[in-house]
Parts: sequence; C-alpha cells; structure tokens
Amino acid sequence: MGKFKKSYVLTLVLMLAVSMMLSACGGKNESSGASGSGTSEKPVELIWYTIGTPQKDVDKVMEEVSKYTAEKIGVTVKMNMIDWGDYPQKMQVMTASGTPMDIMFTASWAFDYVQNARKGAFMPIDDLLKNQGQGIVKALDPAFLEGSKVDGHNYGVPANKELPAQIVWRFNKNLVDKYKLNLDNVSSLESLEPLLKTIKENEPGTYALAVDKTFGPYVPYDYIIEGLPMAVKVGDPSLKVTNILETPEMQQALKTMHKYYKAGYVPTEAATLTSLTDVQATGKWFTDKATNQPLADNLWSASLGYPIVSKAASPAMIYNWSVMGSMQAISANSKYPEKAMEFLNLLNTDPVLRNMVDSGIEGVHYKKVGNDAMENLPESKNYDMPTFSLGNVMLTYLDKNDPENKWDEFKKFNESGEKAPLLGFNFDPSKVTTEIAAVQNVKEEFWSSLMTGTVDPDKFIPQATSKFKAAGLDKIMAEAQSQLDAWKANQK
Repeated sequence: MGKFKKSYVLTLVLMLAVSMMLSACGGKNESSGASGSGTSEKPVELIWYTIGTPQKDVDKVMEEVSKYTAEKIGVTVKMNMIDWGDYPQKMQVMTASGTPMDIMFTASWAFDYVQNARKGAFMPIDDLLKNQGQGIVKALDPAFLEGSKVDGHNYGVPANKELPAQIVWRFNKNLVDKYKLNLDNVSSLESLEPLLKTIKENEPGTYALAVDKTFGPYVPYDYIIEGLPMAVKVGDPSLKVTNILETPEMQQALKTMHKYYKAGYVPTEAATLTSLTDVQATGKWFTDKATNQPLADNLWSASLGYPIVSKAASPAMIYNWSVMGSMQAISANSKYPEKAMEFLNLLNTDPVLRNMVDSGIEGVHYKKVGNDAMENLPESKNYDMPTFSLGNVMLTYLDKNDPENKWDEFKKFNESGEKAPLLGFNFDPSKVTTEIAAVQNVKEEFWSSLMTGTVDPDKFIPQATSKFKAAGLDKIMAEAQSQLDAWKANQK
C-alpha cells in the first residue's frame, strides 16, 4: 500500500469488503486450466501496458512477479509504463497500429473506456469472466460489472476500491504548520486565497497552487463525455445539456484561476506541465486538487515521505467516470486472452501477487510490520506505483498508520455516495463522430490555458465557444439531449 495517488486519478469501483479469507486462499487460482508447477509447457509472456510515471525497478519487480506467475498459471509478465499525460495518445497510436499487447489500463479519464470498447480496441470478456475470471466475479458486487457494461457487454475488469469520487484540496502539512495556517474554512477555490498569498510571499520557488495541464476546477456538473465541454448540472431533474463554459459556476472558477495565475500562485508553465511528480518529490508545493478515499492522508503521507492533510472540496458522488475510473482490458489482438484473464483473476484474488505488483519486492522496497501492514524502505523510491490503477485495492497491505478497520471505512464511504445525474447513461457518439473529432481539436487549443488560469477567460471563453460551435458542439449537444431524454423516460 502507501502508493501515490495522482490528483487527476479518479477512482472507482465499489467495494465488497473483500474478505481476508480470500486473502488466505487467493494464491490458488480460480481457473482450473492454470498451468501449475508440474507443467512442462513453456510459460507464455503477457505484455501489459499501464499508466503512471515509469519506475526504475519495474523490470526487476516483474522478474519476481514472473517467477510467481509462471509457477501458478504458466505466464510471465512484461510491464510497460507510460506517463500520465502521454498515456491516452500513445495508446491510441499503438492500438491503431497493432502493437502487440495483451492487457492495458483504461478508464473514463485516460484512454477512454467506453469509446475504445466501441471502436473494437478491447476484447469482450463476458465468456472469459465465466471461464477464467470467477474469482473476479466473486470479489466484485454484481453492480460493478453491470455498471461498466458497454452496449450490454463487459470489456474491462474494474478495480475493487472506493466507488464515489470526492474532490479534496490536499496540503503539504509542513507548510501548514510552519505558518500556522487555519484550514477550517477551506472548501471552495476562492477560500484558498489568503493561504496562497501567505505561501507566495514567504516561500519563493514553491508552487502555491500546484496544477498541471490536466487540471480542471470542480464545478457541480456531470459531463456527458469526459473531456468534452457539455454537462448536466447536479440536482437538475430536467437533465438539460449545457456548454460548461457558459455556466456561471465555471465562468466564476476560471476568473478566480486567472486572478491566481496573475498573482503568481499558479506555475507559469501550468498549461504545458505534464506532471507534478518531480515537484512533489521535493516538497516545493503547498496545495493541489486530488480525489479522496478513506484514510487517503495516510496513503499520501507514506508515499511522499512527509505529512499530507486534506479538506473536502465537493460532496462524494458516484459518477460514470468513478465507476469506470480504473480498469484493465484485454486487447482485441491478444494472442493469449484466456491466459490474460487467468492473470487478471490471480491479480485480483491473490494477496501475494497483488502486493508484489503494487509495492515491489519484500525486503527490498518494503517490509512487513504485522500480518497485513507494511512500511516503505528507502528503495521504494524506485518503485512507487499508483495503487488504484493495478486492480483489487482491498487485497493490498495496510500502511503502518492505517487502522485495522480501513476496509470497513471504505464500505461506509461507498454507502455514503450520492448518485450523479448521469450514472448509468453512456452516450453513443456514432452519429456525430466527425463533430466530436473537430470539437476535441478545439479543446486541445483552448482547454489547458483556460483551466489553469493562464489566459483571461473574458477574452478566451467567447473565442473558444465560437470555435466549438463552428466545430459542431451544438449538434453533439442536441444528439446528447435526445439520447438523454430517451434514457430518462426509460428510467421511469
């Protein structure tokens, strides 16, 4: 455990408090077709692409993983990591060109799960789940596999973790304590202003508000397609589709961001900055936006090596993008789909494998401090993986500071989540694919600059809106409204 969660990593999947009995027997693969230690067959190599800052010791850890999986199910694993900001585009290129791969990370927010399932990038896994994935089916509440179906079929294995998404402001506690800052009233973007001013005036070279090109301020809207500027307001029973740039909430947020940018609170290069990993390693930042989970402060503190404290910036809501916020898909071109599912089944049911993939090699990257708890060793800096992206979080070791009832807290958090207005609605873009491509090009031109406050929204929102309309945004919104109205009628 104790692995860093990126702020834009939205996470997902509801949890059954996966029983520790599963931990005890998880080493026995559910698939009866697994190649065990008695086999003389040569193991097959599975090629796995996943998201996150590439780690120095990945190959070293995968060697140990492969020894274990060769013995258990007759496979070895080659993991390729692609950095956060590069992952969606590189994966699009590689899948289109037929690059060999077996397993790949996909999500609502990175290498879009629904769109790529519909494009044929992923193999439907309904039969594979029945035959080689029964451990996954037993570990997940049926609602999670049901909620991630696309046009009636499953194309990915959701990670078993927190279901709602709750946005928080995350703070470097060393700086909070140094300046005796009061966080009691922190919630909105505007509420940060006096704190950011203190840091800017007293800590030169420190990012007061650490944002990169993926940043977007929280507004109470549910997006039709993640990454496109059309959304429905939370609490609006009419489900009216709106251009997010024309909403008063987003306009206010972008004005505040521009004010902060001009004041020097935001990195000058924010609109082109692909990652904050380096600056967070140095501690030269004060606050950023992240997605919460129970006891997340312990997790972040353990990963970064200094204390983190957070404050809620939104309610906990269950969105499509949080249900589909972390998934593993099998490539439509995989030579070994059954073996890929056997591996995913083992990864999601076997604590030994799950913790090796997550935390590295025991005695090298971490040490156990009790049956189900661990702490990082210095070498963990060479293998600091994003836990949420790698499968069943409920099997990972507790951080040494976590209470024993951590997974009970997750269950309570999941039960507290409020359903977002579009939960269960998947937009079919087939009638407006040309317009969507054109709108995405306009978004590339304007979005990061607007969201990070780099440009004046009073000047650039009208320019962006004009170009969005010329690219066909109104036609997409009309199609979305039509589908949404039909879906809403069926819900009754």
